[in-house]
Amino acid sequence: MELNGRPADPESLKALALTNYGHFTSMRVDDQQVRGLALHLERLERDCRTVFGVRLDTGRVREYVRRVVSGQDGSFVVRVSVFDPALDMGHPSSPATPHILVTTRPAGPMPLPPLRVKTVSYVRDLPAVKHLGLFGALHARRAAQLSGFDDALFSGPDGLVSEGGTWNVGFIDADGAVVWPKGEVLPGVTMALLQQHHAHATSPVSLDEARAMRAAFATNTSIGVRAISAIDDTALPTEHPVLASLRDAYLSLPGDPA
Repeated sequence: MELNGRPADPESLKALALTNYGHFTSMRVDDQQVRGLALHLERLERDCRTVFGVRLDTGRVREYVRRVVSGQDGSFVVRVSVFDPALDMGHPSSPATPHILVTTRPAGPMPLPPLRVKTVSYVRDLPAVKHLGLFGALHARRAAQLSGFDDALFSGPDGLVSEGGTWNVGFIDADGAVVWPKGEVLPGVTMALLQQHHAHATSPVSLDEARAMRAAFATNTSIGVRAISAIDDTALPTEHPVLASLRDAYLSLPGDPA
């Protein structure tokens, strides 16, 4: 764990726990390679302008990431969090000096077993930004798990499906087409990579339509393409030729040096 390229001390991290204002991206590293690295850096730069109103030096981000991942073998997840330790909760509009925190955690093997999800009425704050405020999403996940499911699938006040707690959701319809829900969702890097390499459509998906799909899947950098086996009490097939094609396409994507 390093902050601006140096070991992080507890004092400098207080703002993360007490204020929790900032943004981040998580990248899976496999043998020192990252799929969609440029998209992760674009996200950090874009979100920094939205959250802090300043430009982020992505070259410096890459330098800090290299320091932390250098010499680490195998697969793991590196997270880049951007926040200002000096942020005053009473005056968040003050000029910001974002700091860059780089941390790592283990990554599981892919593919992971299918997910059973429970629909929850919820819309994340500022959905287009991958921000640090995860309380609502984690509370929804906790409620779903206490009900016997693995995770939560969000729907808005209009009854349309949007995304999962920390992942995008995609569907395969009766014609074998890949459908991504249209709406206010986080523009996930894994979703973007799949959209670049596989024909798809983006359209509103109601809960009834979601339950009637031929297959459904979750995507993010940690899990790749993960089948969804049930939405509420409706079981879904976990094997489909298009689903297998998406999974293979993602795993075959070349990475960039971390």
